[in-house]
Amino acid sequence: MNKLTCAKQINDIVAEVKKAVIGKDNIVIKTLLAILCKGHILIEDIPGVGKTTMALAFSKALALEHNRMQFTPDVLPSDITGFSVYNKTKNAFEFHPGVAFCNLFLADEINRTSSKTQSALLELMEEKSITVDGNTYKLPEPYTVIATQNPIGSAGTHNLPDSQLDRFMIKLSMGYPDFEGEVAILKAKYNSMPLENVCEVANARIINELQEYISNIYVDDKVYEYIVQLSAATRNHPLIKLGVSPRGTLALMHISKGIAAAMGRDYVIPEDVNYICGDVFEHRIMLNSKAKLSDATPSDVIYDIIKSVPIPGISSK
Repeated sequence: MNKLTCAKQINDIVAEVKKAVIGKDNIVIKTLLAILCKGHILIEDIPGVGKTTMALAFSKALALEHNRMQFTPDVLPSDITGFSVYNKTKNAFEFHPGVAFCNLFLADEINRTSSKTQSALLELMEEKSITVDGNTYKLPEPYTVIATQNPIGSAGTHNLPDSQLDRFMIKLSMGYPDFEGEVAILKAKYNSMPLENVCEVANARIINELQEYISNIYVDDKVYEYIVQLSAATRNHPLIKLGVSPRGTLALMHISKGIAAAMGRDYVIPEDVNYICGDVFEHRIMLNSKAKLSDATPSDVIYDIIKSVPIPGISSK
């Protein structure tokens, strides 16, 4: 695969998903790039703006085996991971896989379940494996979790543990459509469901090839240093109580390579890093009381950091 083939394949997938997700091109592109960079996606927004529709559109366009779970307070960890049952005939325990055994796991309203159940996702998101009764089972490749959550403070929601938030490569928000976009949604759903028109334009083999190509995108030493400087700035900022972890630094590097590939380049430039930095960092930082008193938001603080860190002298060729 070369850079032109990669960029074309990415454009084809985005165009197909856009049949069902209208007016949110930026969100669609970022979600796809996270998938191609072997990351997980958290989408936070109010109900009814298309979070689940987008996840389902990706599962159809990518022809990936997918499972969907609606997270509620009574969901158990074993529902996700699976469990062992004794088989009298074979005189042995048999493992029954949970819903997480697929290529694309859609975790709907993930913050409506208990912390105990949420913790069942930690191993599978980080190591792409599941351990039950001392036995470890590898998950299929490619593997991605797309989770949706309602805004914190909504009725029946629980805060996700910091360790789980850190495992999501990016956090996105769909937001309300603009006027023209909402009119287009009404017309598209006048007498049909746009999701039914989404066709397969890729498969697991193609996704694996894209992931392999993107993983080998060139990163200059100056860009490595720039990424680390951005992360370090979050750990020393006067309004931040908890800065970005090394896992967050790695996530920014990986998805920056995806941005470069989507732009038809085989090397990363600082603008790629800046484009996605907020989506990678904002859910990983914790603001202090001084920030709350000044009404500063994570977005404001990350924007301030990006402005304050000098951009290295590298540009597109």
